[in-house]
Amino acid sequence: MSGHVVSVKLYVGIFLALLFFTGLTTAVAFVDLGEYNTVVALVIAFTKMMLVVLFFMHVKYSSGLTKIIVLAGFFWLAILLTFTLSDYFTRQWTPMPSGWGPSISIPAQR
Repeated sequence: MSGHVVSVKLYVGIFLALLFFTGLTTAVAFVDLGEYNTVVALVIAFTKMMLVVLFFMHVKYSSGLTKIIVLAGFFWLAILLTFTLSDYFTRQWTPMPSGWGPSISIPAQR
């Protein structure tokens, strides 16, 4: 079985890109971007994930069936995240229990 041969130069380039994005993640962590901190961190993480999946896991050079299986995994992850977030975002719909009513204090006997 012969597979696609990837050059060492490409692997070193991807490795250096991953190191760069790791340093960028650390640098962005010390910068206050307000509500965009999470968005920037997720974009960087997604970029690193795609580099690893495409090149180190050889999905870029794989058959169509392998690509479908990888996409099915991402689809399943999207389903799980949708169910989790639907639970999280609807938690305020149920009122918090208020207890049995006003507490009655019994005077102490002397």
